[in-house]
Amino acid sequence: MQKLLGLIIIFVCVLGGFIMSGGRLASFWQPGEIVIILGAGLGAMVLANPKHVLIEMWRQFRGVLRKNEYTDEYQRQLLMLLYELLELVQDGGLKVLDEHIEVPESSALFQKYPLILRDKDLVTFISDNFRLMAMGKINEHELEGILEQELGAMEEELLLPSRSLQRTAEAMPGFGICAAVLGIIITMQSIDGSIAVIGIKVAAALIGTFLGVFICYCLMDPVANAMEQRAKTQMAVLECVRTVLVNHVAGKPTLLAVDAGRKMLPMDSKPTFATLDSWVNQMVGDN
Repeated sequence: MQKLLGLIIIFVCVLGGFIMSGGRLASFWQPGEIVIILGAGLGAMVLANPKHVLIEMWRQFRGVLRKNEYTDEYQRQLLMLLYELLELVQDGGLKVLDEHIEVPESSALFQKYPLILRDKDLVTFISDNFRLMAMGKINEHELEGILEQELGAMEEELLLPSRSLQRTAEAMPGFGICAAVLGIIITMQSIDGSIAVIGIKVAAALIGTFLGVFICYCLMDPVANAMEQRAKTQMAVLECVRTVLVNHVAGKPTLLAVDAGRKMLPMDSKPTFATLDSWVNQMVGDN
């Protein structure tokens, strides 16, 4: 909803100001200029990025348009899932998790937390690292080093689409200038025409410059920024899991280990310790 509001503000103010200054909306309809600018931008993006980056870019773009999934309920389910997994480990060792982490989709424990089960990357991260802990004795320093390397690689992959989109956005004004120059070339071919005709052609050429700047700073750059923020939120969730696992291996009690992970969640929606404690008490009471 907020993204839609932002788009409405942009278009109302830009187009409204243009109309208030005596402009006509029909003058923006320059199919040739639009094809040159958008085609050049799309082609440059395809040329510069491998297929998997383009697919991830499209996935992240769709994620930006959807409602924010990292809600208070999502965080509650994440922390309670980790709490239950650690309690199982404390009661029966890592081997008791086999039935849950081998095929999480079939696990009754994971099915209690549908928002987490829907996040395939997060479920894979949790399952893989519990398997790693179960394979042999590993201390907290070794586990922390392994997870830091893994998260560093994942962060680079998650931020690559937004950075690529940002670079393409920065090139859009240049593509707009290319379209404008081509329009001026066409205008010069009609230099013996009337002043009115030449004026119309020059105006059409300048639309290309405007569209390049508008697409860059009003559309693509904000979208790239939103994608980056979403990727960082996803990384904060993974950092939460990493912190919980490292603190568990270090011998911390389950509640303290989960609380250490809670502190890594985004500031704008991070639950307090009292909230976490109430969630745990409610879960224990239900069981």
